[in-house]
Amino acid sequence: MQNIIFFGDSLTAGYQLPGSAAFPSLIQQRLDTLSLPYKTFNYGVSGETSAGGRQRIGSVLARQPVDVFVLALGANDGLRGIPPRDTMQNLQFILDEVSRRYPQARRVLAGLEFPFDLGPLGGHHLGVYATEFKALFRTLAERNQLPFIPFLLQGVLGHRNLNLPDGVHPNAQGQKILAENVWEVLEEVVR
Repeated sequence: MQNIIFFGDSLTAGYQLPGSAAFPSLIQQRLDTLSLPYKTFNYGVSGETSAGGRQRIGSVLARQPVDVFVLALGANDGLRGIPPRDTMQNLQFILDEVSRRYPQARRVLAGLEFPFDLGPLGGHHLGVYATEFKALFRTLAERNQLPFIPFLLQGVLGHRNLNLPDGVHPNAQGQKILAENVWEVLEEVVR
């Protein structure tokens, strides 16, 4: 049995949903159905930034061996306007720490983006930020030669019927789409 660690924020944790509805549990169901020898671990913490993940990574890596590590952090950085270079440095630290402790671990990165370009509305600095924020994930994936989920919230962000009333966190149906987005890339890693 190999271990898949999902390391993220409320999107991974399945904010306000039962654990069985969060996408890591849905991935476990798919692995079981396919008789693939993996156990998933959901290390999603609501509200966490990349800096929080950087502080927490050591204790998570000490809990069990890591065969596959899926990094899905950064949404709260974007919401707080944290400079993309800071987010990138924190995510790189996490990726490096996984490789240092588990050199054979296969690492996967999930990307994020803002739903629209704010530049035409006069929010030029917001448009620039959104572009830089989106780009940091692909840059990290290419630099580290990682399997890359381009946009974790693809098909969910902005769809009221797929989100909780806060309009930010996926509901159970939205989590199913997140699981599909992740599986599209993860399938190649685990087979």
